[in-house]
Amino acid sequence: FFQKTLNAVKSWFTLFGWPKGQNPISIPYSLRSDVCIVQLTVAQERNFKRRVDKDKGFYEMLLHLNGQSIPGIAASQSLSPDPVERMFQIHWQHSELLSFLKRKGACLPHVMPEFLLTPEDYELWTEVNTGLRVGSMRSSGKLSSRRIFVLENKAFEAMSKRAWTDVLLQMYKVFVLPRVSRRMIPDPSSLESLQNMPGIKSEPLSSNVYSQYERTILIWLNKNYEKNRKIVWKDSQRGGIPPMRWIVNFDQDLLDGLVLAAQMAGYCPYLIPTHFIKMYTNPRTHEEFLNNALILVKALHTINMDLDIKV
Repeated sequence: FFQKTLNAVKSWFTLFGWPKGQNPISIPYSLRSDVCIVQLTVAQERNFKRRVDKDKGFYEMLLHLNGQSIPGIAASQSLSPDPVERMFQIHWQHSELLSFLKRKGACLPHVMPEFLLTPEDYELWTEVNTGLRVGSMRSSGKLSSRRIFVLENKAFEAMSKRAWTDVLLQMYKVFVLPRVSRRMIPDPSSLESLQNMPGIKSEPLSSNVYSQYERTILIWLNKNYEKNRKIVWKDSQRGGIPPMRWIVNFDQDLLDGLVLAAQMAGYCPYLIPTHFIKMYTNPRTHEEFLNNALILVKALHTINMDLDIKV
C-alpha cells in the first residue's frame, strides 16, 4: 500500500509540481539532493552555491505550488565548506521547511528534520549529537538537547523515504486541495433524489478524518453520481441501472469504478457507448471488479489522462 502511495505521489509531482512542465523526481533521492542547494561538481570552490535559474530544485516546486517562498530561505544560498557546519545549515533549513508547512496546516509531528538529510549528513548528525564529535562542536553550541534516534543505514533509508513522501502529501493537502471550490458542486435543488440522502457537511470542524476540501469533493462525487447513473447505464445489459449510494470515502466506495465512470461521463459523454456501457453495475466477483477497472483505465487512456495508471 505504501509503495502504491509513493508511486502516485511521485507521478503527480513529476507531472504537475513544476512551473515549466514535467520534471521527473525520485523519492527521496532527488529531493534530498535538491534541498541541499549544493553542486557537488564545484566542490573545489570556497563556497557551495546552487543556481535556481538553471536547476529545478525542491524549493522551486514549493514556490510554484504555494506562491511564496519560505521566510529566511533565499533562492540561492551559500553553504559552509566545512561538512559539519554545512550539515547544520541544511538541518536548520529542513526545520524551517517543516515549521512553515505546519503553520499552513500540515500534519507532520512524526517527521524530524534529520530524517530529511542525506545518509552522509544523517551520520554526521548522529555523531555530533551522541557525543562522538563533541569536542569539535562544543564551541558552536549546536548540540541538540532532545532525544536522538540513531538508525542503521537500511532503517534510515526507509524512514527517509516515508518522511519525504509524507512531506509531499502534506504539501498537496495544504497547497493544492484548497483550490477546490464549492462552485463545482451542482445545485442541490436540481437533484430531488438527493433530498432523502444524508448530507456531508463541508464545515472545517465537522470531520476529524477528511479536510473541508476533501469533503467538498465527496459532495461533488455524490451529486454527480446521482445525476449521471441513470443516464450512463440506462441501456446496460450487465445489471441495469446501479442503485443509489452514499459516497463517504475515497477507497471502498470507489472500488467498483462506477462512481469515477459517472464523473467522467458527465464531462465526456461520448465514452458511454464505447466504454462505460460495458461495466457491471452490480459487480460481485473479482473478475467483474477487474473488468470495470480495465474499462475505466482504457477510458482514461482514450482521453490521455492515464497518468501512468496500471491495473
